[in-house]
Amino acid sequence: MVSREHKKAALHEKLQLLRSITNSHALNQTSIIVDASKYIEELKRKVEILNQDIATAQSSSDHPNPMPGLQVMVEALEKGFLINVLSEKSCPGLLVSILEAFEELGLNVLEARVSCADNFRLQAVGGDNEEQAESIDAQVVKQAVVQAIKNWSGSTEQD
Repeated sequence: MVSREHKKAALHEKLQLLRSITNSHALNQTSIIVDASKYIEELKRKVEILNQDIATAQSSSDHPNPMPGLQVMVEALEKGFLINVLSEKSCPGLLVSILEAFEELGLNVLEARVSCADNFRLQAVGGDNEEQAESIDAQVVKQAVVQAIKNWSGSTEQD
């Protein structure tokens, strides 16, 4: 009898620990476990994105960076993408090239913040065009932005 109560108390303690780790606000066992399962799936998704970023970084190390000091980050949102482009120096004309890449992908810019003074900084939220049947992932968006930067870099070197 004592052993059974001890097991029940231990299970309750473990569920409360699971609840706190997963930031669950659920009160019953089933809901705590469902929240934990969702949390694990979210972690798996984040690991997959990080692995893709590592693979991209490794493949891009095979090709010299068209602009040292430039960073491109793309994060998938519920509907669309958060795109960040940062450069240590000003890049006249780069914004136009990136926006043209968005247009080619069929991304609508829903919100954007841009600074082109001493450096170049773009933070944009792009959403899929509803007419597009195929789904675009963050990796495709990132590759398109990097290609736009390479094209822009090549055109500025010719000037």
